[in-house]
Amino acid sequence: MTEASTGHILTVAHAWLAQDPDAETRAELETLIRDAEGGSEPALDDLHSRFDSRLEFGTAGLRGRIEAGSARMNRVLVGQAAAGIAAYLLEHSPGTTPSVVIGYDGRRKSQVFATDTAEILAGAGIRAILLPRLLPTPVLAFAVRHLDASAGVMVTASHNPPADNGYKVYLGGDDEGSQIVSPTDAEIETHILRVAASTSVLELPRSGYETASEAVVDAYIDATVAGIPVHQVELNVVYTALHGVGWDTFSRVAHKAGLTTPHSVAEQQEPDPAFPTVAFPNPEEPGALDLAYALAREYGAELIVANDPDADRLSIAVPDADRPEGYRQLSGNEVGALLGWRAAVLNAEQENPGGVLACSIVSSPALAAVAREYSLDFVETLTGFKWVSRVPGLIFGYEEALGYLVNPGTVRDKDGISAALDFLAMTAFFKAQNITVERALEAFAEKFGYFASDQLSLRVTNLSDIADIMAYLRADPPGRLGGVAVSQIDDLRDGFDGLPPTDALRFRLADGSRVMARPSGTEPKIKFYLDVQRPNDRRDEASEVLAAVKADLAAIAAAATA
Repeated sequence: MTEASTGHILTVAHAWLAQDPDAETRAELETLIRDAEGGSEPALDDLHSRFDSRLEFGTAGLRGRIEAGSARMNRVLVGQAAAGIAAYLLEHSPGTTPSVVIGYDGRRKSQVFATDTAEILAGAGIRAILLPRLLPTPVLAFAVRHLDASAGVMVTASHNPPADNGYKVYLGGDDEGSQIVSPTDAEIETHILRVAASTSVLELPRSGYETASEAVVDAYIDATVAGIPVHQVELNVVYTALHGVGWDTFSRVAHKAGLTTPHSVAEQQEPDPAFPTVAFPNPEEPGALDLAYALAREYGAELIVANDPDADRLSIAVPDADRPEGYRQLSGNEVGALLGWRAAVLNAEQENPGGVLACSIVSSPALAAVAREYSLDFVETLTGFKWVSRVPGLIFGYEEALGYLVNPGTVRDKDGISAALDFLAMTAFFKAQNITVERALEAFAEKFGYFASDQLSLRVTNLSDIADIMAYLRADPPGRLGGVAVSQIDDLRDGFDGLPPTDALRFRLADGSRVMARPSGTEPKIKFYLDVQRPNDRRDEASEVLAAVKADLAAIAAAATA
């Protein structure tokens, strides 16, 4: 490392330190600087990792590890983001006073980041409204519309590791409370960079903000229950919040709907940013539901309901005596298929039926089959609810990563609370007819065909591996996968069939199977999404094809990074 490089990184670090209002990250950075000035190579390397790049503001907002530095999540970065958002809103609202509602979850520094945001927005002349306490992301998404706000900010890292936090932005008005999409993200990023280059965070004007009353939460609960028909049958349910913010709101929604109060996993009921009982606070991860399984066995529960830490995702598990846990966790595609079928049936009973079912391009084609059967339109979107929620005429939308939108008239984002209520209501309806959830899935396969899905998710330590794998697939695409010929390859990099550009490849196989390849938008992973359809009496073939395709993809990824 050259002397000039060392001098530059130390100058940058000192400049950052001078504007850091956070005693914790300031002390951490002071130690690093002192060690680096003393000749410590690891300290210098750490400074470079924190300051050689910047956490970019994109359509997913900001998300990263809570540490000092421009490539991390911290109060400096949040202050710059808030000032940039204020500048964007003022630029687009001449002659009016924009308003922003701010929410936060139970992660480390969430309330601090939210308060900083409110004060800086208010100082810039924005009407800033802070939600009354830590709450689920869907409540914030609801509040943007309910309060007719110009925008919304949610401080959360969803199901990321405990050391992370993040920052999501929603727009009101014509965007109806959906998350931002391009080019809005780039415009906000331009303003953020302008602030970062010209102003110390300590010099940004701050002012007092409003705090919303509990009436906002009450309104969300009322609207959620009003939009979902509930069959009054007693259910034996276990619920886990995974140390997140879901329990209070979900239990109130269940009570308001007249459902039996679920048995809550006490060890995971209250928000805890350390997530002490799970290795990874994501209901999809192995071991995340172990405590829920144990409680469900104790009570003989008919259903397990799990939200992720900010309660915008939903996971379901059902009894299965053949498994050691006694329960089987349903895939996002299975839950999406059942909820989509329910939405189509309820829609058909309306006086003027019609509308759209939508899912992301990496979700199962099963929803398209439901749409055809019930004469509904079907739309595939890019991955992310910022796209799904924007589909005109939407009556139900989902993505396989446990995200569901069952009441688009109320919330324009995935909502694990309302989706949980909808699934419970559907289960109660089934129970009244002596039908289990597993039997309902069988009925779905009998009616629409058997849809099998799987995923190969490869976590990398070197981010360049992801680009290498995608480049390898483009330069030398496989002619066969799982022994089946590849009949068509769609490269979505420059946009495809009306979809905006995205870094993804779609392989269509001669037997109708499909493989999607795309880098993860929130984690250092590349993901392959596999979907196979067969008549219900040939479902064993589907499992065989999935296994063979998965093995081939793993071999290709290994070759690309060798």
